[in-house]
Amino acid sequence: MSQLNRLPSETLQTLPCADGSVTITEVASSSPGDDWQWQLTLVDIGRDVEFPAHTDIRRQFVPLDAAVSVSFPDGRTLHLNRFDLAHFDQANDPGDCRPEAPTRSFNLKLRNDTQGELIVRPLNGTMVLLAPGGWRWFVLLLSGQAKVVADHRTHDLLQNDMLWIDPIPGHPVRIEGGGEIVLARLPIL
Repeated sequence: MSQLNRLPSETLQTLPCADGSVTITEVASSSPGDDWQWQLTLVDIGRDVEFPAHTDIRRQFVPLDAAVSVSFPDGRTLHLNRFDLAHFDQANDPGDCRPEAPTRSFNLKLRNDTQGELIVRPLNGTMVLLAPGGWRWFVLLLSGQAKVVADHRTHDLLQNDMLWIDPIPGHPVRIEGGGEIVLARLPIL
């Protein structure tokens, strides 16, 4: 049977970055410590910040509350509206981020050949999730209300609720409701 497990936000630890420019909440990772293959983070950005340089990760980055402009060492600038998803890696490593207003960003970081997918979108009605064997879903409801239905299990979501979905392969999972949602499809390692 598919499993639905709430991730209590009160158990998450938020820490300031060393220079005090942002606060970072590690939402989840494939393993504790620094030896993770995937990691989910929520970052509060209140002013212009520099992206930390990474040579060993690929990052999926999305601003949640306001648009941002991301600049690169080669002089390019990428404007991201709210919910626009950007992919960064060593060949496309950003320099800094300028928010139009204070915002949170959601990040999926991947190492080596680990795969994963970040989806951020409005929720209006019913959404069906599928996951082949060896995959799970993370859900964060940013606003609104929703109900997750997997097999004969249901779980209600309110704003800022987080949930892990471990589906049985081939069994669809429904999310019904209205609001805005962050989804991450992640491998079970």
